[in-house]
Amino acid sequence: MKAKELLELTTAEIEQKLAEFKEELFNLRFQSATGQLENPTRLGQVRKDIARCKTALRERELGIERRTQG
Repeated sequence: MKAKELLELTTAEIEQKLAEFKEELFNLRFQSATGQLENPTRLGQVRKDIARCKTALRERELGIERRTQG
């Protein structure tokens, strides 16, 4: 998920996405521990998606407006 896509979502939708990403990260870590992880790069992708969600929520909390180019 890109930061630009997060701008179009409501706060509740971002919180829902955050919960989904956290659950996915938990499952990926479990798969990694048991040796069943097929795509190890997905761990990093999900961690970055979680960070993007948290950043978007914090920006809204502080009232920071982000404008995208393009």
